[in-house]
Amino acid sequence: MIYELRIYHCVAGRLPAILKRFDTVTCRLFEKHGFRQVGFWTVAIGESNSDLVYMLQWESLADREKKFATFAADPEWIEARNKSEADGPIIASVTNSILMPTSFSALK
Repeated sequence: MIYELRIYHCVAGRLPAILKRFDTVTCRLFEKHGFRQVGFWTVAIGESNSDLVYMLQWESLADREKKFATFAADPEWIEARNKSEADGPIIASVTNSILMPTSFSALK
């Protein structure tokens, strides 16, 4: 297993828009395309309270690439993304890390 840590640094004031998009569309489409989520978080105390942090679990990098490709091409996703950004961009930048569990990790 590998894990992917993604942090969406939102444009000021746009965190509610990304949360709504994940809640109403993205998570359902993730499930449709075989994504396995570990969890989603917002920042209560830390560097920025405009961030959405989430983690996904993959069988391999090849598994990730295949599933992300089908997700990115899904017409429903493209329409939802465009609609949610009609008032302007939501995400200022993304931080992305692929993580490998250690031998002593609770998640393997």
